[in-house]
Amino acid sequence: MSANASFGSNLLLVPFKKSVKYLAKLPFAIALLLIIALCSVSGTVIEQGQSLDFYQANYPENPALFGFLTWKVLLTLGLDHVYQTWWFLSLLVLFGSSLTACTFTRQWPALKSARRWKFYNKPRQFEKLALSAELDTGSVQSLEPLLTQKGYKVFHEGDTLYARKGIIGRVGPIIVHASMLLILAGAIWGALSGFMAQEMIPSGSDFKVKNIIEAGPFAQAQVPTDWGIQVNRFWIDYTSDGNIDQFYSDLSVIGDDGQERDRQTIYVNKPLRYNGVTFYQTNWGISGVEVQINNSPIFRLPMAQLKTGGEARLWGTWVPTKPDLTVGISLLAKDLQGTLLVYDVQGKLVGAVREGMAIEVEGVSLKVLRLIGSTGLQIKADPGIPMVYAGFGLLMVSALMSYVSHSQIWALQQGDRFYVGGKTNRAQVTFEREMVELLDQLQAQKTADRTSSEMAMPSSVS
Repeated sequence: MSANASFGSNLLLVPFKKSVKYLAKLPFAIALLLIIALCSVSGTVIEQGQSLDFYQANYPENPALFGFLTWKVLLTLGLDHVYQTWWFLSLLVLFGSSLTACTFTRQWPALKSARRWKFYNKPRQFEKLALSAELDTGSVQSLEPLLTQKGYKVFHEGDTLYARKGIIGRVGPIIVHASMLLILAGAIWGALSGFMAQEMIPSGSDFKVKNIIEAGPFAQAQVPTDWGIQVNRFWIDYTSDGNIDQFYSDLSVIGDDGQERDRQTIYVNKPLRYNGVTFYQTNWGISGVEVQINNSPIFRLPMAQLKTGGEARLWGTWVPTKPDLTVGISLLAKDLQGTLLVYDVQGKLVGAVREGMAIEVEGVSLKVLRLIGSTGLQIKADPGIPMVYAGFGLLMVSALMSYVSHSQIWALQQGDRFYVGGKTNRAQVTFEREMVELLDQLQAQKTADRTSSEMAMPSSVS
């Protein structure tokens, strides 16, 4: 029974080892990385997270983009949300598996091998080294302090010596792989547990995040339920020629207890971050207008954005001038600078009116008190971002570590012959200069010793 179990485990182990060996191959990892890059490019070129109407308008079936890319193909393949699709996440997992396999089958054994030292006790072993020399001078005792001065860690036993430095260069590639795995893990976790929402909120209103357009399967835990946002004020700064300079939103974080937890003014490239959720200023609109007809009470009318074929942004509303709502006038506005165009019942332009001013139309006095702007917010939560940032930071450090040369030097003394040799994994020219300098120092020591002996001889003779 145990023999059968052992035979069955071996049958499973063989294909597993073959799979790990294939995953660890560099060409496979490079090909996988190129595929991920191409998929990422598609997610950059194709607008992500838009409505069905948007894709139907921009990717029609006739004529199809490039002859095949229609809105149906795009939605079927998930190209409208590339980074959350199962196939893209599978590619990331596969690439992470390739990095892990390479780390444990190549990098880790290389590090273990570099940490072990082995003495060379035969002259022919030095012939296999990239750099080696046979001298008639020198000794292990004279070479050791020279190597120590150059930062080598020295081991010696009898007439043999081994020295190394730059072991951190062997650790660097492993940390590079670990940092890339951390980045991949952060990206996957962000896709599974993050969400993105969009809200268009009138100035003076409050809201809770509800209009979620993208969300991972575990995103519900990230959606705030015990606090919301109050839009205290929204305004736009205009340039002297009437163009938009910047738009701002004064936001407060309000808890369910009614207490203000935070307050910030946001604008483009300056978001509000609270409790893992980020609020970006991305859009604006006109939500309504406050008007007064003759001496009537002040009332607020909603304004809707009109379809203009993309030539301009216009908002309009209809103001009844009779109690039975049978007659009215139209108001149009293109921005929040406070000027509105007034049209009569026949659709003829009567004139323009600014905030705080009145105009006579259809036998009534129409006074515009205030235009009410609305702020467009994009709301995101991505719990994987700290992991991604940590991975990038670690990647930069480990990349620098990988450039450190791992150099090794061996020495053997046999009779009056002294053998020295070494190798390095990078910076070959620098290592050659270092070896030449060591040999020169050994030669200089021989000359100095000979001179000292010659100077001492007369003294001893006398």
